[in-house]
Amino acid sequence: MALTTKWTRVTLWVIQGLLAAVFLFAGGFKLAMPLAALAKVSPLPPLFLKFVSVCEVTGAFGLILPGLLHIREGLTPLAAAGLVIIMIGATISTIAVLGLAPAVLPFVVGTLAAVVAWGRWDALGRGKAH
Repeated sequence: MALTTKWTRVTLWVIQGLLAAVFLFAGGFKLAMPLAALAKVSPLPPLFLKFVSVCEVTGAFGLILPGLLHIREGLTPLAAAGLVIIMIGATISTIAVLGLAPAVLPFVVGTLAAVVAWGRWDALGRGKAH
C-alpha cells in the first residue's frame, strides 16, 4: 500500500525537516572545527570525521532539496539511507566508547532516517514487488 495520505506526507516532511536540521548542525559544526580540536573530542581520526561531516551536510540537503524543488525526488530515500548507514556507525562507536545509554540518541535519529527512506521509497512506488 502506497503512503499517499496527506497526514503521511506531512509527517514525513516534518521528520525530514528535523533530521535535516540535526545533520546540518552536527555536520556543519564538525566541518567548522579545526582538525586538532576534532582529535581531542573523538577517538576517531579527524579526517574521517571531516568526511562524515561532509556526508551529513550533503545528506541533509538530500533530504530536503529534491522534494522541495521537485527535481530527482528519488534521491531523497537514497540520502536518508546513507544517513542510516552513518547513524549505524555512530550508534556502534558510541556503544563501544561511552556505553549503551548515550547510544540511544544516534539510534533514534537513525531509526527516523530509516522511516524517511522507507516512506519516500514507498511513496515513489518503488516499494512494490514487480
